[in-house]
Amino acid sequence: MKLRTVFLLLILGAIAAFSALNWNHFIAPTTLSLGLTEIQAPLGVIMLGVVAFLTAFFLVFVVYVQASALFDSRRHAQELQLNRELADKAEASRFTELRSFLEAELQKLAGVRSGGSPVTADPAILARLDRLEKELLTAVEQSGNSLAACLGEIEDRLERNAGALPPRQ
Repeated sequence: MKLRTVFLLLILGAIAAFSALNWNHFIAPTTLSLGLTEIQAPLGVIMLGVVAFLTAFFLVFVVYVQASALFDSRRHAQELQLNRELADKAEASRFTELRSFLEAELQKLAGVRSGGSPVTADPAILARLDRLEKELLTAVEQSGNSLAACLGEIEDRLERNAGALPPRQ
């Protein structure tokens, strides 16, 4: 039990013990003023009735607050579950869309690589690729010719210098 519950039970127990020990004085009639009139009634019993009424009222109030909090938390839990399910469905649909998009793009790339006629290939890109290929072949041919010329020049120098060297001993 919580400390405040124990404290409240101790107070109610003390009131009950005090009432039991002084019951004869509690039931003794006294003159009570109600403002316009006076009546004869036991003051102790009236005060015990007021305490019992307040205790019952606050007990009902606490039960009401706890029940409303419980219902609110249950409703929030249900709404949270519905929102979680909605988010899961939205995420799954996004993944499905992404998968279909990637599959379509991969099929397009596979069609281009396999030599089939690419449906979406841009003619300007194809013309540029052809031009770049021709330029690359020309550059490779020029590099080969330049290399052959350099090697020929080196061979000529070696042949000329070979006759100028003294014989080896």
